[in-house]
Amino acid sequence: MRHAVVTGGTRGIGRAVADRLALEGWDVLVLGRRAVPSPHRFIHCDVADAVAVRAVFGGLDRVDALVNCAGTAGANRLDGDDALWHAIIDSNLHGTYHCCKAALPLLPDGTGRIVNIASVLGLRGVPDQTAYCAAKHGVVGFTRALALAVAARGITVNALCPGWVDTDMAAQRYAELGITAEQAAAGVPTGRIASAGEVADATIWLLRPEARGITGHALPIDGGALALP
Repeated sequence: MRHAVVTGGTRGIGRAVADRLALEGWDVLVLGRRAVPSPHRFIHCDVADAVAVRAVFGGLDRVDALVNCAGTAGANRLDGDDALWHAIIDSNLHGTYHCCKAALPLLPDGTGRIVNIASVLGLRGVPDQTAYCAAKHGVVGFTRALALAVAARGITVNALCPGWVDTDMAAQRYAELGITAEQAAAGVPTGRIASAGEVADATIWLLRPEARGITGHALPIDGGALALP
């Protein structure tokens, strides 16, 4: 049986990934800060806490795939409170780093897989999202560098960069912008918002043997938004 660790796997994209993996026959371990009713094994872990992350992975014998979905978001400007900046960087960027570092010794050569959930904001900027853009750009850069660092082991490392996805985090952003989901969808070339399941499906594909030649990439799932001038 293949073993996967999914961070932030209790809601949103992370929950969809965990559910899809289970349907594919994987043994799934979910890491998160809040336990919720779920069929998956769960360990409480704040991925921003390097000591806690090392403790979790130190108790595992093998990890075939790591999917980093944990993260937080929020509008911040440089004249605001520094606490939100640090919380977003710690969760999204440092958390991804901590988990990858802890998982690498457990990933098998030739078949090990890492997928980092970044964002379209890891590929472009938004004025009031300085911390989130910085964190997700960091995740994309880290993904590319790590992919090269472990290429000789036959381990692949890729990032997915979703645009609007039907999640609680997106709803929070709609409220910040004062728009509805329908208005957000109108700004997407395809005219629709992705489901968390679509991101999960792309994740599953990157974990399959057929994707072994794909590494170091940041794949947008944005309905064509990044193709706009």
